[in-house]
Amino acid sequence: MIKLYGVPGWGSAISEVMLTLADIPYQFVNVDGFDQPGPQRELLLKLNPLCQVPTLELENGAIVTETAAIALMVFDSRPDLAPPVGQAERQQFQRLLIWFVANVYPTFTYADYPERWVPDAPEQLKKNCIEYRKSLYLWFDSQLSASPYAFGQQLTLLDVYIAVVRTWGPGHEWFTTNAPNITAIADAVCALPELHKVLKANDII
Repeated sequence: MIKLYGVPGWGSAISEVMLTLADIPYQFVNVDGFDQPGPQRELLLKLNPLCQVPTLELENGAIVTETAAIALMVFDSRPDLAPPVGQAERQQFQRLLIWFVANVYPTFTYADYPERWVPDAPEQLKKNCIEYRKSLYLWFDSQLSASPYAFGQQLTLLDVYIAVVRTWGPGHEWFTTNAPNITAIADAVCALPELHKVLKANDII
């Protein structure tokens, strides 16, 4: 069985929800505290030199990291969780999936631990990253149809990203006021009964 190393509510929640949605069995290994010296960090470092979550250990011992790579792995089993090849939505799906990881993720890398990068002005870096993240979300929201999902009636793995990150900064209230499409899509995903348990375990609902 796949082992998913993560922390409830962190970035690993995206992959946990993906695997649940795709009905791929996995064992969740909680490595809470991995970002500080200690046994959890030592455990994760043996698998992933970057010491990041999510980290997947497959049945054959192979290691898979990065949520976009995990999404591609999920597609091998569930191609229906992306728009079909040949449809115009397919290219937009691929674009937004990679855009999200390449642009939004780094704002958390720097804002969550600003003292690592600018020890003399950590609060300024944190503030700037959060404001930049808001501008990214506003653009992202404008690209979504929200009827009820990002690409209409079909549920895709991009919708999983949206449901999870809505719980992160800048928070529910900001999204409700400023990003109606993200809010509507997240609400639709959170209403799926098959995801209730995993979403609750990650404090998403």
